[in-house]
Amino acid sequence: MTAHTIFVCTTCASKWENGKRIGESGGEKLLKRLQSAYPNWQLNREFVIQPVECMSACSRSCAVSFASPGKTTYLFGDISPDLTPTEINGVFDCADKYYAHPEGSLPWSERPEPLKKGIIARIPAVSTSLDKNKIEQEMCN
Repeated sequence: MTAHTIFVCTTCASKWENGKRIGESGGEKLLKRLQSAYPNWQLNREFVIQPVECMSACSRSCAVSFASPGKTTYLFGDISPDLTPTEINGVFDCADKYYAHPEGSLPWSERPEPLKKGIIARIPAVSTSLDKNKIEQEMCN
């Protein structure tokens, strides 16, 4: 079981007709591209790629996110569903950096394309109960 996840919005860049989604969405296309390169990625045992029905980044599609317990979560948008193999490797290179940093920090200057731009959110890690006890001790001193 792995503790790192790449979430991919599968509703992004959908085409709608009469209130129903038709055809393959851009997000589904992006997911397939990531999944096809995933077996050759050196950290494929450390991450899972998980489809998400909607990440509420509709005006910034396509969207992906890196998340792990105790680490900052990043949400990226404006990602083409037609990434080249080099750009797909860029997503995985960025995930490598996320994995390597204890807090999941991804400074702009270190992020590879296509995730250099398009940041939607940087969400602080949720405190664990151990962190909560430490914070309470620090506040009491």
